[in-house]
Amino acid sequence: MPTELEELVGFIAHPNPQIRKVAIENLVPYSTTQLSIFQSQELQPVKHLKFLVRDHPEIAEHALTILVNLTADRKVLKYVAEDDRFIGIVLGNLTDPREPNANLLAMLLANMAKWDGLKTIITTRKQTAPDPLRSNDLVLNQLLDLFVKGADGSYNKNADYDYLAYVFADLSKHAEIRQFFVTKQDYDDVVPLNKIKVFTEHKSDIRRKGVASTIKNLAFDIPSHPAFMDEDRIHILPYILLPIIGGEQYDEEEAMAMLPELQLLPPDKQRDSDPSIVQIHVETLTLLTTTREGRELLRSISVYPIIRETHLRVDDEGVREACERLVQVLMRDEAEPGAEAGAEENDDDDRIVEV
Repeated sequence: MPTELEELVGFIAHPNPQIRKVAIENLVPYSTTQLSIFQSQELQPVKHLKFLVRDHPEIAEHALTILVNLTADRKVLKYVAEDDRFIGIVLGNLTDPREPNANLLAMLLANMAKWDGLKTIITTRKQTAPDPLRSNDLVLNQLLDLFVKGADGSYNKNADYDYLAYVFADLSKHAEIRQFFVTKQDYDDVVPLNKIKVFTEHKSDIRRKGVASTIKNLAFDIPSHPAFMDEDRIHILPYILLPIIGGEQYDEEEAMAMLPELQLLPPDKQRDSDPSIVQIHVETLTLLTTTREGRELLRSISVYPIIRETHLRVDDEGVREACERLVQVLMRDEAEPGAEAGAEENDDDDRIVEV
């Protein structure tokens, strides 16, 4: 005999929209505590929820909230992320500038990106994007443009699209996505990484953390390091170093060797308030020491003093350990055996921040 909750789940497919609305609204709290009630009949309730994302905005909002919670489960995630038709609906609604639930759609897509199969999004082409995104039919380019144009509600007054940063972070675990991010696109002659690097100091901690994680993942591609550090190509170092430097005073020799963007900062300059983001940036710098050229460049631009002050002033064990690992590499004598190992020993630290 079904329980009251199981009966309530059955009402989300009721033909009366008022009954659907009451049922789904009351089920939201149980999507984090009673997963089993949504997994009955071979995930039939999840099938209904996928259909309801196109319902009345209030019903769709609750359906999306429940799906975001449920996709923390691998079984539900697989069921949702392998549905190409549903992915098309999510992307279509997400890029609609009038969509009231765009942020929830971005959150759901961020969870779906944890499913490895979603990396095929790089080859997916979509012809029906709205005018501001129609300049290129590659879905990943459309998402990048949406992320940039939609910041702070400028594309859709109901959304900021911050959670797309987590989509990029998870997708960038895959080699082919890494190549995409460092390859200049024909339609706008811009390297995708150059579009998102500017958000490492954005006011949104979600946006900052997702972009930082994406940059870190891209840094695992060692052949891209010269482009990363080339001032005329990607020039990533200021966007990694600015979030981790504060208003500390350095001696003249140290300060003059720093990148121009880091010189003459005001005394009230604050480093990122989230220690986990600071740690990600320090780990990225460690990855960039994998080659001798990278190590010598970081030494020449006074990265060590910045890390020294970060270690001293950030009261966080993860940050301090990351700083210590980087210092060990920077202070190592290049003639010392094993110096060329650089950051490879930390390759198992390829972690992505989960939504």
